[in-house]
Amino acid sequence: MDKEKRKHAIEMDKQDIQERIHNFYEVALGYDEEQALAEAERCLQCPNPRCVQGCPVEVPIPDFIKLIKDKDYMAASLKIKEKNSLPAVCGRVCPQENQCQKMCVLGKMGDPISIGRLERFASDYELKKGVTVPDLESAAVTGKVAIVGSGPAGLTVAADLVKLGHEVVMFESLHLAGGVLMYGIPEFRLPKEIVQAEVNYIKKLGVDVKTNYTIGRIYTIDELFANGFDAIFVGSGAGLPRFMGIEGENLGGVYSANEFLIRVNLMKGYLFPEYDTPIRIGKKVAVIGGGNVAMDSARCSLRLGAEEVYIVYRRSREELPARAEEAENAEEEGIIFRLLNNPTKLIGDESGWVKGMECIKMELGEPDASGRRRPVPIKGSEFLMDVDTVIVAIGQTPNPLIQRTTEGLETTRYGTIIVNEETGASTKEAVYAGGDVVSGAATVISAMGAGKTAALGIHDYIQKKKGSK
Repeated sequence: MDKEKRKHAIEMDKQDIQERIHNFYEVALGYDEEQALAEAERCLQCPNPRCVQGCPVEVPIPDFIKLIKDKDYMAASLKIKEKNSLPAVCGRVCPQENQCQKMCVLGKMGDPISIGRLERFASDYELKKGVTVPDLESAAVTGKVAIVGSGPAGLTVAADLVKLGHEVVMFESLHLAGGVLMYGIPEFRLPKEIVQAEVNYIKKLGVDVKTNYTIGRIYTIDELFANGFDAIFVGSGAGLPRFMGIEGENLGGVYSANEFLIRVNLMKGYLFPEYDTPIRIGKKVAVIGGGNVAMDSARCSLRLGAEEVYIVYRRSREELPARAEEAENAEEEGIIFRLLNNPTKLIGDESGWVKGMECIKMELGEPDASGRRRPVPIKGSEFLMDVDTVIVAIGQTPNPLIQRTTEGLETTRYGTIIVNEETGASTKEAVYAGGDVVSGAATVISAMGAGKTAALGIHDYIQKKKGSK
């Protein structure tokens, strides 16, 4: 391949804009075989691959790309699964541009290798041909582990531990496993059949998945230990919404992004009345926030029939925390960005429904603790926006149920569980934690990385415990 061709990544096809704004089908269509081969051909097969260093779960990236280049697509998917049990998910929602692709040597002279798109291609190939499950019958069961929560962290811990020979039982409070992958990310970004296919793979490995089990209510952590578990992993996520604390947030037509996305995604509100989940969307929707959750909420609102949808964010475009790809998709679809604006009050009508939002214009001051420039209100710049639906997407914190019902489990003032970063161990013996319940709301792949760390920590703990008896 000549140098000029190697500089440019193969683009991935997407649904037509005018079609996709009226449906919930996947926007990104993935590579076909010809595109995947052309992109795999660009890989330099570096002897010291920096891309692997940028992957939180250490996927052997050059190895699986070489297998794609050799047209052995099933082997490529299995190579990924040596480190990543959720490749079809990660190929769609992992922020590769800030991780593995950021480290790619090709990025210095052009576009980095589209690692995520190739990962999606290989894993989708396996899903179509039939998932291959490794034979684990020879692995001697050495311990019994409970996993609380079936999001990306919990699924990763479960898969790794069952491969290491442990009996694993996963408890999920909702009626379907998958956690944030099911309730938080819209169908047009991550189809739910893909999530359930990944969950079914985890089940086929031997993990016992129990849904409709809210730990902290049905069983406490100590009661799980009394039921014979040697160790427990808490991966209950960050599902408690944050609000702005301004006047009018209790008006009708005001949603937390959590409630809104759960109604749309997990409860299939977008298919009402086929699914009995009514969801009210007005003509003019304001989504407060600038992350991926805000983009998802805005794009769902558009598909549900809103005529105008605004992203209202208090910082500038440069500070926008959403993936660039998602912000670009939102803009393509007609989402209106009102940057450097911050809501100060929500205004209701005589029936108690929101009808307007007072905002103030902002300017950027000195950097704050996050490293981003702090937004500062401009005195006298208040103005009104005519809106009839407001969705608050300014972050989430962990549900405190487990923390409040577990003696000896230390937390931060934000409610996140304190752990040893090298092992995932909490301050309570044999209790480990990872993902958003430790870090606060973060990425799918970072939760998976924490899950892999905790799985090794739990394995070592059980090995030592059993060996000392």
